[in-house]
Amino acid sequence: MDAVTLTRELLRFNTINPPGEEEACARHLGRILESAGFRVEERPFAPGRTSLVARLGDHGNAPPLCFTGHIDIVPLGGTRWTRDPFAGETDGGKLYGRGSTDMKSGVAAFVVAVTSLASRLAPTPGVVLVITAGEETACEGARYLAATPGALPRAGAIVVAEPTGNAPCVGHKGALWLEARTSGVTAHGSMPERGVNAVYKAARAVLMLERYEFGVAPHPVLGRPTLNVGNIHGGLNVNSVPDAAVVGIDIRTIPDQKHVPLMRDLASHLGSEVSLSPVADAEGVWTDPEQPWMREVAEIAARVAGVSRDVRAAPYFTDASALTPAMGNAPTVIIGPGEAGLAHQTDEYCLVERIQQSVEIYRELTRRWCGV
Repeated sequence: MDAVTLTRELLRFNTINPPGEEEACARHLGRILESAGFRVEERPFAPGRTSLVARLGDHGNAPPLCFTGHIDIVPLGGTRWTRDPFAGETDGGKLYGRGSTDMKSGVAAFVVAVTSLASRLAPTPGVVLVITAGEETACEGARYLAATPGALPRAGAIVVAEPTGNAPCVGHKGALWLEARTSGVTAHGSMPERGVNAVYKAARAVLMLERYEFGVAPHPVLGRPTLNVGNIHGGLNVNSVPDAAVVGIDIRTIPDQKHVPLMRDLASHLGSEVSLSPVADAEGVWTDPEQPWMREVAEIAARVAGVSRDVRAAPYFTDASALTPAMGNAPTVIIGPGEAGLAHQTDEYCLVERIQQSVEIYRELTRRWCGV
């Protein structure tokens, strides 16, 4: 089995989220892993929404190396594709399909890498694969695993196979998505003095959000935290005073920030007219690039894929937000064959060469970790 063929097989499963329906794709991977000797556990968080935890090796006191990736994909969008998004067509060294870059190619690459070494992994610290459902909707599957006692082992290091063009990233910002709600009293639009306009309250809140200061120093690589008002909804018809409004807030945090006190501070800043509730909560991830294993990853990636050793961070958040703390805060690297700029795009593709490189990178990381 090669990783391009397996990627093509995974692309044929329609796992658009919502609704997800990852179960059939997960079970396909589970059969491959079981035939290679892995112990595979299915961990559904809802009907048809199945994640896998697969283990091989577990010898001695050393923890396993973890590989993780998700198998759900985003919708196709409104623009017509020129390629069948579920066929896995190849042309000019490119493998097309929804999820080819983000991130079924990464999952296929680590599955092929570890199964190629499976016969030698039993008497070693081994590997654990965490293949998740529901990542595209705020890491639902990973958060479920993290909250389930006994679902996840402690890991010695974690490889997140998200799209980076095989260039290692040592962290990413966190994401805190909030809804700010305001309430009012409805009345006829010709007599607004009889009502209380919730949209006016929301508008005042938006202006306060524009002026909000985080009060933290920028991170040397990730930069400053950011806040964006992404949408605002209020009122039902033009000739009534609106009695409810909702503002969508997208905050991207740096690793030193904790989301609970941040939300408390923001609520205080907005005052009693506004109620805040979280929609998505994914903490940032960061590992010192000088940590020995991270330097080893950088060396392997530079040799195999020809990428520079510059310190990088991913622009998106990943399942590591939930998995890294749940698995013992192990050193975590984000490295995968896809290209971040192609994620969620029409006619998404992954370079075949990158998939082949990632298999070799993951195989070498496994060899070194397990001493095989």
